[in-house]
Amino acid sequence: MRRNETAREASASLSPLNRARRLLQGWSANLLQMGLGMTQQVALIPVFLHVWTSDTLAAWLTIYAAGNLILVADCGLQVRAINKFLALRSGVDCDHRTAQFFAAMFRIYLGLVGTLTVLLLGALFIFPPSASLGFAAIPDFDLAFAVMILGVLLTVAGNPAAALYRARGHYARAVRLQCLGMLVAQLGQLAAVAIGGSLLAVALVYVIAQLAVLAYVVGIDAPFLFPFLRRANGSWSWRGWSWRSRPWRSWSWRWVIGQFRMAFPFAVAGATDLVLANAPVLLVSAFVSDRMAVAQWGLTRVVAGLLRALCLQTTLPLAAELGHDHAVGETARLRSLYARGSILVAALASLAASGLLAFWSDFFSIWTRGAIPYDQSLSVTLLIGTAVAAPSILAASYASYSDRGTLLASSKSLQLVVFLILAFLLIPWLGPLGVAVAVVSSDILVQLGWLTRKVLRQTLTHPVEHAVILAGLVAVVTLGGWSLGLVVSDMTPGTGLSHFAGECALWLLVVGVLAGPLWNGQVRDRLSAAIPR
Repeated sequence: MRRNETAREASASLSPLNRARRLLQGWSANLLQMGLGMTQQVALIPVFLHVWTSDTLAAWLTIYAAGNLILVADCGLQVRAINKFLALRSGVDCDHRTAQFFAAMFRIYLGLVGTLTVLLLGALFIFPPSASLGFAAIPDFDLAFAVMILGVLLTVAGNPAAALYRARGHYARAVRLQCLGMLVAQLGQLAAVAIGGSLLAVALVYVIAQLAVLAYVVGIDAPFLFPFLRRANGSWSWRGWSWRSRPWRSWSWRWVIGQFRMAFPFAVAGATDLVLANAPVLLVSAFVSDRMAVAQWGLTRVVAGLLRALCLQTTLPLAAELGHDHAVGETARLRSLYARGSILVAALASLAASGLLAFWSDFFSIWTRGAIPYDQSLSVTLLIGTAVAAPSILAASYASYSDRGTLLASSKSLQLVVFLILAFLLIPWLGPLGVAVAVVSSDILVQLGWLTRKVLRQTLTHPVEHAVILAGLVAVVTLGGWSLGLVVSDMTPGTGLSHFAGECALWLLVVGVLAGPLWNGQVRDRLSAAIPR
């Protein structure tokens, strides 16, 4: 009886209407998250520069990158949990077994976070980060660094709940709760800067907001959204799960080690992505003596990070649907959605990159008020490289949600090795540009050239034709939009902010007119049917 109910639920979740609703909700939530991410990495910078020196700003960017990098402590367990939750949905008594697995994973996370917290405290005491990263002159740098990485480490304990939200079709709700934490953190940072401008105070309010949302999700929202989490233990407490209950029928140290073993490929993939996104700031801080170059790299990587975030936020709802199709064996739906999704990601990335290539220099001078010099070669390298590698982001996300652990582990470990080798070879020669070349090369050579090629061959019946269409789309849209932006910039009068606003508005107007036929449903259907699957 329970199996029939589960089958009906799975069938209903596959309906086109429900799928479209979930995708729209996910994209709208991700759009909000991207907006807050832009506020954190773009809008707050002028406020910081108004109070801080460029050295203090470089210190904050380094601390922020270190906090993001510590998320590697997840060890791939979240993706492992997502795949397990998806698999349990098609089994007998899925709610009860999901609750047991959730409780077991939650206890693993608590043990992992507690152990790493003790080890990090000892490491920070023995090896002060201010000395190794070149910020000994910045007050409270060591304490702010410790607050950031330890606070972000504690938030990792909420990953089992986030995995359950995604697997059960509540991805948008999880993202909205994260956005709430981001908004409160940003308001707190503004207050901290306005009151005293202390680096430690900014780090504290950032971390406290994230931990408050974690407590709400784990202690209140998740147990009430999924009542079977409480019923599994027969009682309710503020934790939601009794410590005395046996969370998994075969729970043992051998079972715990098995979870880490099965999560290892996803740990390699997640660690590589976090290293590529955040380690460059730490490498530049450690190997480049010019603190202005550190601030320059930290600000320039923001534009590439925003472009990558656009691709990632677009792919995450798609990857969840693709993983669901893979789990239930809906091959035709899977091929259709993947083909259309890869075109969507490539088009969005190329269009955004073309506009940024044309107008980023104008924005950069307004943004930093001329305090930080603009490096065109650095920006162009990061933007073009990210646009070219954009289709690989969907391939990697889908590989994670379809349990392709071996492929992820091999490709991501190779990508990390390529990045590190190129970075250490090129930094002494090219400085920050060497790190950019290393990041872009590892993306294109490994994630695009190897991982994406294998995913296309395993998923689509015409992978070569599809790859050719993607390459042509990226080249035409990027070069066309960039050229249009240069023409528009020359035509727009004025200087400063008025010139920047005018050229952006005119470019968006022209692009909107050129994209007008896509509003016609018949045109979209014909284009969709022409995509090689």
